[in-house]
Amino acid sequence: MLVLTALAAAVAAAGPWFAFASMSSAAGAVVGAAPAEQRTLSIRQSTHLNGDPQNTIDQLVARVRDDLALPSAEPVTGLVQAMNVTRGSRTDTMPVAYRDQFCDQVRLQGPCPAEPGEVAISAAAGQRLGLRPGDRVTEHFSLGLRPVTFRIVSVYTLIDPDGPYWSNHFYRALSGLDPVFTPIGTFELGQLSDPTVTCDVRLPEGLLRGDGGYDLGAALNTAAAKLRSEQLELFNSSGQVLTAVARDRATVRTTVTVSLVQVLILAWFAIGLAGRYTSRDRHGDTALLKLRGVASSGLLRLAWGQHLVPLTAGAIVGLPLGFLLARLLAGPVGNASDQRSALLLSIVAVAAVLVGGLFVLALLEALAQRRSVVDLLRRVTSRRGDWKSGLIDLLLLAVAVLAVYQARAGRAAGGLALAAPTLVALAVALLLARVLARVADRGGGAAVRSGRLRLGLTAVQVSRRPGSDRLFALVVVTVAMFTTALGGWLADRAHRAGRSDAELGAQRVLTVQAANRTVLEQAVRRADPQGTRAMAAVVDTTHQPAVLAVDSSRLAAVARWRPDYGPVSILSAAMADDPGPAPLPAVTGDRLTVRLEHLGSSPAALRLVLQHEGTGAPIQVPFGPLGPGTQTLSGPVNGCSAAPGCRIVRWEVTGPPDSQGRTAAAEYPTVVTVRGLTQSNPPATILDSSTLADINRWRGGTFGAAMDIDTARGALRMAIDENLTGTAATSDQVWAVDNRLPLPVVLGGDPPDDWQFTEPGLESLGAGITPVRVAGSARALPVLGTTGVLIDLDASRRIIGDATDEGTFQVWLAPGAEPGLISALEANGLSVRKDESTAARADRLERQGPSAGARFALLSGVIGLMLAAATMAVAGAVDRRTRLDEMTTLRVQGLPQRVATVASWAGTAGLLLAGLAGGLLAAGLARPLARSVVPGFSDGWAVLAPPNPLGPVAVALAGLLALVVLGLAGWFSVWSLLRRLREDNR
Repeated sequence: MLVLTALAAAVAAAGPWFAFASMSSAAGAVVGAAPAEQRTLSIRQSTHLNGDPQNTIDQLVARVRDDLALPSAEPVTGLVQAMNVTRGSRTDTMPVAYRDQFCDQVRLQGPCPAEPGEVAISAAAGQRLGLRPGDRVTEHFSLGLRPVTFRIVSVYTLIDPDGPYWSNHFYRALSGLDPVFTPIGTFELGQLSDPTVTCDVRLPEGLLRGDGGYDLGAALNTAAAKLRSEQLELFNSSGQVLTAVARDRATVRTTVTVSLVQVLILAWFAIGLAGRYTSRDRHGDTALLKLRGVASSGLLRLAWGQHLVPLTAGAIVGLPLGFLLARLLAGPVGNASDQRSALLLSIVAVAAVLVGGLFVLALLEALAQRRSVVDLLRRVTSRRGDWKSGLIDLLLLAVAVLAVYQARAGRAAGGLALAAPTLVALAVALLLARVLARVADRGGGAAVRSGRLRLGLTAVQVSRRPGSDRLFALVVVTVAMFTTALGGWLADRAHRAGRSDAELGAQRVLTVQAANRTVLEQAVRRADPQGTRAMAAVVDTTHQPAVLAVDSSRLAAVARWRPDYGPVSILSAAMADDPGPAPLPAVTGDRLTVRLEHLGSSPAALRLVLQHEGTGAPIQVPFGPLGPGTQTLSGPVNGCSAAPGCRIVRWEVTGPPDSQGRTAAAEYPTVVTVRGLTQSNPPATILDSSTLADINRWRGGTFGAAMDIDTARGALRMAIDENLTGTAATSDQVWAVDNRLPLPVVLGGDPPDDWQFTEPGLESLGAGITPVRVAGSARALPVLGTTGVLIDLDASRRIIGDATDEGTFQVWLAPGAEPGLISALEANGLSVRKDESTAARADRLERQGPSAGARFALLSGVIGLMLAAATMAVAGAVDRRTRLDEMTTLRVQGLPQRVATVASWAGTAGLLLAGLAGGLLAAGLARPLARSVVPGFSDGWAVLAPPNPLGPVAVALAGLLALVVLGLAGWFSVWSLLRRLREDNR
């Protein structure tokens, strides 16, 4: 009784501590994985500075602190005003911004801007505009205001772009270029007097987790109303993370409660069954006391007195044991309020075990006292059961059927459906128990009559011992519960590992900073020339469909590929089958000379855009202005002499520059025919008549009024097309084609809706739409999930050219990549921002609510199995003396010693093996009937199909462990009996 109560009290005490620790841990995992903007509040106001920007910021901070009233770190303030910069024919948005602690959050090539008018420009914006420290940049707000000229003193790159400091997108490139950052004194200029003032506050993790029952959502709603009344805007993106936290907390609370209730019911049943076995020795005393006129209340007090001490001691032992179990499985409970709640609930749960056990034992004693004196003195009961036990069994079967119906009707997350697998196991146990009793009754008698004494005596032990059917049912239910829990836990581990592989794509993934895709690709290839340890990749989820660009030649060696993605060689084979035109000669000289012919009455200029194949830096070579007729023009080339040189990106036919150096598209009609292109120092022919006349090497724009291209006369003829599209878009560009078009892609999931009505194309590869062809399809793709496309990285960088390069730059590492590889990557120009592994991500997923519930279900299953083992030991200990007397008497009557020995242990072994088989059968039936599945993920992630929670490995392992635990208990219960039989034989 002490052991049974201690086991039940341990799991009862562990439940609340485990739940609170797991809820906080799960919430912490959700908060840690949430984007920085979901963990940060931003208060904004568009205002007029009146020449004093610092005073405006101070007033905003004071109002925010009064209205927000949240414990937090110091707010981060800033000013930002949208401005435009014009270079050539292109005008881009490049805001001017001031930000607290800016220089501490970036890497600077040059000094931190300190004087009004000084700015730091981002590396990407500087490369795109061709600006560097020491240059000046002129920006304008509107046509009515004078432009402002700033002096560039440094170039910045972000240290932690995904951190909370940069969560405010006002200070990042949205549709144009990154802002330039300047000291606050610059905003005293009149042209910058109407900015947006921002105050960003990072939310504490404890508040986001909701520890101690804190309702952050309600507090933020109240604060938002106050701020709106003062004409301040509160941008709060925490709703999604708060919803996820609440969902995880509810999942943990529900799964722990259901598992705990199931174990408590099993514990009460085991205590009652053990009490029924031990009460046999008291039946004679009860009969004598009844003959002497002792009242029923007195008999009940005597029985309770025997049970109260071991049950109380078990509860006392189980309380700290449960705390230690919860601490081991879920960690500590950090919040003081949660600690008090967990302690109170654990005491209540242990008290429920104690009170429930005493109630069950009292009920059994009361039923025993109702029996007659003759019946109490009987060693073997006269009947197996009555109509009451049959009615109870029938009611339990009805409850199991109701639970199965609810689970199959789509409400698997509520009501009886949560306990449906256990109820199915109970129903199977009850049916099998009655079948076992009937078979033992008839088969035992038939075996004895036919002289098969071993089988007959074994069956008689099962048949004539009171409570054997209930012990069998307990074994079936606990084995089924343990098998289901172990299978769910193993499947959850496999599911988490599969999701980690699918989300990262490789065993280890580095998120890196690089100037462009060229730098990324070249750095990885130089760091791993064999192509077996690292692969460059770019993930772009800002466009539809999402795009994953990979170095297809390394994909098979590095990626953790799954059958869901289709054959790993589809993309590389498609690229190899039709690689497109051979590369043009690289430009390595310091001057280019072009022979051309210009037709048209409007003035025009010609420009050639190059890109360095090692750095990705764009280089513009101007030719012009163009006179009429045939002519030869040359232009300087700066930056292509370093190996491996530059490739041609495109031609641009523009109008002449205005007084501020700006150019626009040439007017219609304008025709420029290029007949040859050569370089100097060293001299070489770059474009001859054969390459210029190959139509496959040139393409125009895909939107607006694109240029007409003609190569029929042995030269490249570019004509400005008349704009009849009804839009203002006019393309003045002709791109060089040095890879296969349409671009081969692997499509994940269903094609985008617009592909059903137009030719497939991607909008994420620079200007316009890039035509693509589907080389293969897959149910899902790594990183992207069930929707997106997989493309070749090298092809994508060639198509993008010098356009804005969007996406997250990554380096995928193969298993076994040595630490020195990261140093090699950094030495080749990459800066590592984040280092993730599938193991770390799986560990983070393990902290989510469903995984926590699976762990507690496994703990409950183990405790249930130990309860069954302890009850079996009790049953064996109680029956030991009776069976010894029976076997001794039969030995006197001539029963062989070998038969007596086998019959002494075979009954226990047969009951154990039958219960084990029944439990495995019940677990197998519960999965299809109750639709028990892997716990899944709290965010609903369902890219990969979940593994089978009752696979052969799980069932075999559960059966083996259950056999060991129950077998040891059964063996020790009969070991003393067998020893005595051997001693008597000697």
